[in-house]
Amino acid sequence: MKQAIDPEWAWTEFQPDADTPWNLRAAAHLYRRAGFGANHEELTTAVEAGAVDAADNLLGSAAEPEDYRHEVTDLAHASMASGNVQQLSAWWAYRMLSTPSQLLEKLTLLWHGHFATSAQKVEDAKLMFDQNNLLRKYALGNFARLLQEISRDPAMLIYLDSVTNRKAHPNENYAREIMELFCLGEGNYTENDIRELARCFTGWEVKNRKFRFNRYQHDTKSKSFLGHTGNFGGEEGVRIVAGQDAAPQFVAMKLVKFMVMDEPSPSAELLAPLARELRSNEMQIAPTIRRILTSNIFYSAHARGRKVRSPVELAIGFLRSLEGSTNSYELAEKLQTLGQGLLYPPSVKGWDGGRTWINSSTLLGRSNLIRSLLDHEKTRFGKTSLNEYLASEDAESADEIIDWFQTSMFAVDIPAAARERIRTLLSGGNNRDEKLKDGVHALCTLPEFQLC
Repeated sequence: MKQAIDPEWAWTEFQPDADTPWNLRAAAHLYRRAGFGANHEELTTAVEAGAVDAADNLLGSAAEPEDYRHEVTDLAHASMASGNVQQLSAWWAYRMLSTPSQLLEKLTLLWHGHFATSAQKVEDAKLMFDQNNLLRKYALGNFARLLQEISRDPAMLIYLDSVTNRKAHPNENYAREIMELFCLGEGNYTENDIRELARCFTGWEVKNRKFRFNRYQHDTKSKSFLGHTGNFGGEEGVRIVAGQDAAPQFVAMKLVKFMVMDEPSPSAELLAPLARELRSNEMQIAPTIRRILTSNIFYSAHARGRKVRSPVELAIGFLRSLEGSTNSYELAEKLQTLGQGLLYPPSVKGWDGGRTWINSSTLLGRSNLIRSLLDHEKTRFGKTSLNEYLASEDAESADEIIDWFQTSMFAVDIPAAARERIRTLLSGGNNRDEKLKDGVHALCTLPEFQLC
């Protein structure tokens, strides 16, 4: 299939037609990928705006309103006062549910998985909060600048055992990860490049929860790596890594896999136009995100239904599509049980994603998660019950409810046999609230619902 995708067609601006119309389901696709989900009013507004303007509106709303930023910062400080980092996971779940800047938060999640740092090792809520804000600050900004800042981030240095980096024993962990996982990918550096780059970082340390450069522990001798030779420090080392030809290709790969499709892995030819755009824009992320979100391939069969929802996308998307709210602490706990604990990635490689999200155990866990959201006493939909909310959306009969969910939350059509089974669930019994929950739960446990 990789050879079947013409790069010029792929990244040309999307023009709706009879085969690929711009409608509520297309708008829902945009919101699932560029955010977590949208209610019907938001989808209707997007349809009226048009595909390109809808994407631009998401990009334009990436600057959070000041009053909202103050509100969530105050909540974060209250969470950190407890000394329990898991409270901060709950805070981030709340932020994902409530943010008016969905694209910003979605890309903060992307970079958290990319520059993976786990609170299980860092064990400092403030440092994890500071890193989270750093990722958000540069989520749509300059990747090279983000790479510089994350390289000196105390939480990252603690996570990769670089709290003290001495010239007598250079720590190679960060030098390896910045090239292999963060910027270049395997095959674009050598073991000698790692050793020499590690010498650049000597003298870097964390003191009193802050980055500090200890010049007495810095190796001042000449280093040679990635085709460059000189008496480089850490910042210069990062700049050299970010300046490699492989860097924009690597970042483009990350963006396409996150925003467009899990499989197949995009070819070098398909990525080339995005890599050129990144380089020509000095590694600014926003222009490339815009090109992806307004492209032919983004709305094509190559993309729609070609990603598996992560646990975060499953839960936050379900709630946001229904204007839902719930107990954020319990939600964060359940996400961790399903393998995507916020601030707790499993390793420096982050989450593998894609098909690895799905197995017999996680499918049961996903089913239980949706059921717990439906049954929890603190869950509200549009500040009311699910029954009243759907009635306000003119979704009252079984078919209306199924159609409503298919439009808002399904990337692919619900099979006829499943529709019939769920229609029976929604129509049977006397307790409307319970049969509605049963029917919605059945909808959200379908294999098709796992796709986005």
